[in-house]
Amino acid sequence: MIKPDAVADGNIGGITKMIEDAGFKIIAMKYTRLTSELAGKFYAVHAERPFYGELCEYMSSGPIVAAILEKENAVEDFRKLIGATNPAEAEEGTIRKIYAKSIGANAVHGSDSDENAAIEGNFYFPELERF
Repeated sequence: MIKPDAVADGNIGGITKMIEDAGFKIIAMKYTRLTSELAGKFYAVHAERPFYGELCEYMSSGPIVAAILEKENAVEDFRKLIGATNPAEAEEGTIRKIYAKSIGANAVHGSDSDENAAIEGNFYFPELERF
């Protein structure tokens, strides 16, 4: 997912180019905006964390781009491509090193497991039967 900060800054094209150049196939993509309620559902796993409310507010603050990517070892490879959550600690050439502003406004979200990728894909693309 491309987060509100990166969308607002006009970075959709640059980020998707990096994704495609890294060998990912974009099989679904949607430009949308989360309500606070939907952001809460998407990030329900973090509901007990102190940053949950702020996260939901941020994620519903502007449009996002949700996508389903396909590649061998997609989750692991995408996590490498996006870089560390904190852009100051992200490796050079990663999406977050290039496009993120802060730990909170870190440009992109990537699933952390195949299981969560399926859950998150179904959240945004319930009409796709293969997820």
